[in-house]
Amino acid sequence: MPENQLEHPAVDQLAATPEILRQLMASVSDTDAVRRPDPARWSIAEVLEHLAHIEGTMFRLRLDQMVDEDNPLVEPYDQDDFDAQGAYAGRDPEDSFAHFEEQREANIDFLLSLEPDALERTGQHPVAGSFTLENMLNYWVAHDLSHVRQIAELVRTTTFMTGIGNLSKLS
Repeated sequence: MPENQLEHPAVDQLAATPEILRQLMASVSDTDAVRRPDPARWSIAEVLEHLAHIEGTMFRLRLDQMVDEDNPLVEPYDQDDFDAQGAYAGRDPEDSFAHFEEQREANIDFLLSLEPDALERTGQHPVAGSFTLENMLNYWVAHDLSHVRQIAELVRTTTFMTGIGNLSKLS
């Protein structure tokens, strides 16, 4: 790795997320991918579209602002509003995942091109206040992991729990 290249455990985790998701979804049928566990919860397909959407419209946008501007004001991201508008619904899960992977790869390449002092760059959020690029990287990973956990639970319930027969008495 070049001497002045950004190194941070969050970047490594961000780079690993697509493969983690790919492994989790390996056994998921198309039917299970689009099935909502209940009307108030997202399907796997909707989670994947959310990840693809937020990768560019929030994380990359904020990253670019923080690198290009001094202490920029960043816009809030309201996932409930996007969900209510149907931004995550009706998408092909493979297309959403492919879009997410492409964007993530580009974002990792960009992050790796930054110098270590970029972690100290700041932004302003109207609710959260001041934050650094390092704070955002950690938030980005936390966001990924919350959706990895969500997808793992959806895979567990829609793909495997339905086939355990009498062993359900043990759960």
